[in-house]
Amino acid sequence: MTKIFDEPTWAIVELFGHGITAGFIQEVTIAGTEFLRVDVPHIIGGNTKFAGVTKFYGGGAIYAITPSDEDSVRHALGHMETRPVSKWTIPDKPALTANVNREPRLVDPDGDGYPDEGPPYAEEIGIDF
Repeated sequence: MTKIFDEPTWAIVELFGHGITAGFIQEVTIAGTEFLRVDVPHIIGGNTKFAGVTKFYGGGAIYAITPSDEDSVRHALGHMETRPVSKWTIPDKPALTANVNREPRLVDPDGDGYPDEGPPYAEEIGIDF
């Protein structure tokens, strides 16, 4: 496989699912599969706090890579919004129950007090309602 980056470099990496990260990147092979290794530097600035971390992303997870320099990457990381991991749950809902005693409801679209007489062309084609 051809290496795009001959040497590790600084970059901003956009991921599918609207994710974004930045750091020192290099292509690596793990168990015969190509990954992008992203070493995110330790950053504290503004509303952002990143502990230095290394992550590996498969090619299918990457939308775009923007090569950059260290200062630009650190600046970008300082402006990224971080959110704690949260658990998504479906609120409890009451169980649906069938009302077996309910009478069938007849439809009266024309409001004449009688159930639907059928389609307007019923008499023309010989259907008796």
